[in-house]
Parts: sequence; structure tokens; C-alpha cells
Amino acid sequence: MGRIGTHLLAAVGLAAVVGVSPAGQQPTSERDIHRAAARAAAGQDHLGLLTTVCPEPAAGRSGAGGAAGAAGRGGTGAAGRGAGAAPPRSSPPRDQWHAEPVKVFDNLYWLGQTEYSAWAVTTSAGIIVIDTIFDYSVEDEVVEGMKKVGLDPANIKYVIVSHGHGDHSGGAKLLQDRFHAHVLMSAADWDLLDRSGGTKPTRDMVVTDGQKLTLGDTTLTMYITPGHTPGTISTIIPVKDNGQPHTVAEWGGTAFNFTITPDRDREYWFHTYIASALRFRALAKAAGADVVIANHTNFDGSKQKLPAMARRKAGDPNPWVVGTESVDRYMTVAVECSKAGLAELEGR
Repeated sequence: MGRIGTHLLAAVGLAAVVGVSPAGQQPTSERDIHRAAARAAAGQDHLGLLTTVCPEPAAGRSGAGGAAGAAGRGGTGAAGRGAGAAPPRSSPPRDQWHAEPVKVFDNLYWLGQTEYSAWAVTTSAGIIVIDTIFDYSVEDEVVEGMKKVGLDPANIKYVIVSHGHGDHSGGAKLLQDRFHAHVLMSAADWDLLDRSGGTKPTRDMVVTDGQKLTLGDTTLTMYITPGHTPGTISTIIPVKDNGQPHTVAEWGGTAFNFTITPDRDREYWFHTYIASALRFRALAKAAGADVVIANHTNFDGSKQKLPAMARRKAGDPNPWVVGTESVDRYMTVAVECSKAGLAELEGR
């Protein structure tokens, strides 16, 4: 997979003892207590998420929670101020971002770039695409990627855009125009796109909290989880691996891109993010989710799991099936790191 197989582990330093700070000191502030809890929850399997939303202060990032730099991963500006999609950009050379598609489950395919993920859920009545990466890469990765794994992009019926940033919404217009796919987004993030520049689809279907999307024999459930953006969508997806059922949880918005806003706005969005992360953790647990996916390859371990799928032999476990306890810990990292960011902002 080229750069998609690059490991993140060397960049991460974890405390050897649960509850002890990286410097070996007992945490004395509320911020450090939450950071220690996040490190403990991350274990060795959620290091990408940890370094995104809870990087060590020594990493040189600024802003509450040390994550202000994360805005560049998913668009610019504040969730609550409607900065929206990433600014228009020229197409970078293909060899800097191209990755080959991978079949992950019987009915779930990864169609992303080295750093950004798009997913295709196949059903008995067509295909549901979740996130569409950039406008410059959707043709290569999604349309042509489907053909490489034996799927017909003409069968795309629905496109769920997790949130209104250009690295996830930019390709939706092509899929809408060429294949007449319905594009789904929350009302708040349709509004976010309206206020933004760049390539964007025509306003189409509006997702409401807890809405089910049924296509053929498959039903996805979408939840509005504001925080990363005002109307981020997180989704529960049923899948099968060699006929065995599993449940996927996709946390739709991850980085704290609101840390560049005035302090009062940041406090509001941290509270909002915390409430959404707590809620989706409970929803994933109730659904029995034993798989976690994300829309950036460094958030969910895709950079290790995708190459592992290529090496998988008959009878080997699926690297994406991590178990309900691991999914719960993944969401706990998001909860604890957002609490740490809020505590840092408030000087606690």
C-alpha cells in the first residue's frame, strides 16, 4: 500500500504506568488526570487517535488540549463559526496521495487516499458511500477504486457525508452529478457548506438524529454528534466477515478544529464535543459495536490494518474486528482528551 503502511507507533510515547504522566510524575491537575486516563484507554491499539486529540505538550502544538494544529486535518476554522470546507487547492501529484482499494468485510470496502478514508457499503439493492474525500481524488480512488474491487459505481444510491469539510465532502458533487446518488448531510452541515468555498454538492437529503437509512438488506443508523462541526454525523453500520455478523461504529468528526476560536466559543464546543462523545460511546456499546472506522487513516489504525488485510490468509482473524471493549476504549480516548482540553482551557 506504499505510504499507507507507514506506522505511527514510533511517534508516540506512552507512560508505562496507568495514571502516571509521561515525565513520571503523578498528575496534579485535572487536565493531566484526563490525559492519563486517555493514555490508559488508548493502550497500544488507539495510538493514532491519542496523538491526534491528546498529543503530549512537548509535541509543540498550541491551544487548549494541545490540538490546535489538528484543524489542518479536516478543514479550517471553528465548528461554531461556520468556516466550513478546506480552501480551494490545486491537485497535488497523484503519487503523494494515491492508495489502492481494499475489501475489509464482505460488504464494506475502503476506497481512500493515504491520509483520508472513503467507505463503500454494498447491499442487495445498491451501494452506500460514506465520505467522498477531495474533489481531485474522488474519480481515482472512489470511482476507479470500485471498479478494481469488482463494484459498479453506477450502483451508488446514497452518499453520507459525515461533516461539511472539503476532505470529506469535496467528491460528493461528482457522485451526485454522474450517478444521480442522493447526498445526505445534517442540516447544520449543509448550512456550513453553504457558507464555504470549494466544490460542493447540491443540497439534497437532510439527516435527522437517529435516522435509519435502509437500502435493500442493510440498514445504517445515523446520529447527529456535534463537536468537530455543528452537525457531524456518526454512523452504526452492520457488516459481515465470511458470513459472520459484526457491527461498525464510525465516529464522524475527530480533531478539535475549534481550538483557534475565542475562549468563550472554545469552551462551548468542548462541552458539545464531550457530550457527543459520551453519547456515541453509549450508542456504540448498546449496538454491540466491535469494529471502529474513521475518515482519516491515522485515527483508526488504517495504516496498519489495511496492509494486514492484504496479508490475511483463510482462517486468520480480521484485523478490523477489535471487540466491544476496544471500541469502548476508542471512544473513551475521545471523551478524556476533550475533557483534558476543556480543563486546560479553564486552567484546571
